[in-house]
Amino acid sequence: MPQLYLEKLQLMGFKNYEEGRFEFSRSLNCIVGENGSGKTNLLDAIYWLGLTKSAFQVQDAFSIQHEADFMMVDGVFWKDHKTTQITCSLQRGQRKVILSDKKPYERISDHIGLYPVVLVAPNDTDLVRDGSEERRRFFDGVLSQLDQHYLQDLLQYNKLLAQRNGILKIFYDRRYVDDDLLDTYDEPLVALANRIFERRQRFLEGFEPLVQHYYSFLGEGREAVTIKYESEVENLDFRDHFREHRSRDLNAQRTLMGIHKDDFGFEMDGVALRKFGSQGQQKSFVLALKLAQFDLISIEKEMKPLLLLDDIFDKLDDRRIQKLIHLIEKDTFGQVFLTDARPDRTRELLKDTAMEVRYFVSDAK
Repeated sequence: MPQLYLEKLQLMGFKNYEEGRFEFSRSLNCIVGENGSGKTNLLDAIYWLGLTKSAFQVQDAFSIQHEADFMMVDGVFWKDHKTTQITCSLQRGQRKVILSDKKPYERISDHIGLYPVVLVAPNDTDLVRDGSEERRRFFDGVLSQLDQHYLQDLLQYNKLLAQRNGILKIFYDRRYVDDDLLDTYDEPLVALANRIFERRQRFLEGFEPLVQHYYSFLGEGREAVTIKYESEVENLDFRDHFREHRSRDLNAQRTLMGIHKDDFGFEMDGVALRKFGSQGQQKSFVLALKLAQFDLISIEKEMKPLLLLDDIFDKLDDRRIQKLIHLIEKDTFGQVFLTDARPDRTRELLKDTAMEVRYFVSDAK
């Protein structure tokens, strides 16, 4: 299988890095240092290179170092037997710029999926505990790295949804409705909703067995887990229901039906993982989700994505840590980046490995 590696990384004005230069191992890279020293920010810079945004901040400008006016993340990837320089830059008050070998993309979204990344982070259990928006964001993120058509459909759906919501608000304020105008938004919205629903459903058919496999591996098969996709679009009369609920949408001043309301229910032995799963079971499930994401991207792209593990040893018990290290040592993954605030622990856990391991001490101010 062709491999993907990040060979070099350069940072300027990125979060707590005034500047930084790194050259990475093609195998395992361990970023160690005290909490607050920039370990997670270094992983986020790699995430930026793959997905043109932060994994942790909603607004791009939050990635610019405090008191700086400009940030840059520049990386050199090895892929398909050649190197490519990817540059993400942002100036305050300006639009971000993404360059491939110093040439801008026609659409930034064209970059998504070319350099796939999977991140395992401490806040991942929010996927289980929080509302449906977190789960939709996760599945949309996976699908967007796999399928450009899905990404374009999702972007167009969200654009039309925002426009329709704006019109609903205007009509509510003016106490006037132009049904013909709303029809011009409703028709493409319903068509896009059906396409997105079908793609999500098809995706889960291949994804769920992988999650079950990894959960069984990590939890030693004690419980059975399932993912239940819940969507109003599944109803064959969705188009008619969408039209019938127009008056309700007008009163609410927003669109109340559609794939932006979908949810993915995580269950364990038939009950909600959020309500009845222990912390250990929730952590194992979320890690199984991320490892399944890794596998599916590897299969679909015929290329292993970069795997970013943030403070993973703090979140798992010793047995699950050993299972994860076993997977890393088996070369299940490609290039791996992991962070740890306890360097001695990392060195002890990896002391007998035959892998090439490179250590980086994070001390950004």
